[in-house]
Amino acid sequence: MATMVRKQVYIERRQEAQLKNLAEETGQSEAGIIRAALDAWLDTQARQRHAREAWEAERAFIESLLAQGPVAGGRTWTRDAIYEERVERYAPDPH
Repeated sequence: MATMVRKQVYIERRQEAQLKNLAEETGQSEAGIIRAALDAWLDTQARQRHAREAWEAERAFIESLLAQGPVAGGRTWTRDAIYEERVERYAPDPH
């Protein structure tokens, strides 16, 4: 078992009542429920932080592409041409 560190926190009366009810219903200790809730909250915060960092990296990448300006010589394809090529490539063989 992990080494435990004692912390004292203040909770609202409604939270205390809900915590006591949940502990009684589940057979878990109040401290165990609080530890599980803290772990879940910390995990959510870590995932949100990772998502923000990933978005910022993506945003920086997109901005670096935009800063390069248009491609020299322009685009050599059209959306319709690409669509037609794919339709032809994946269309069932009529023979």
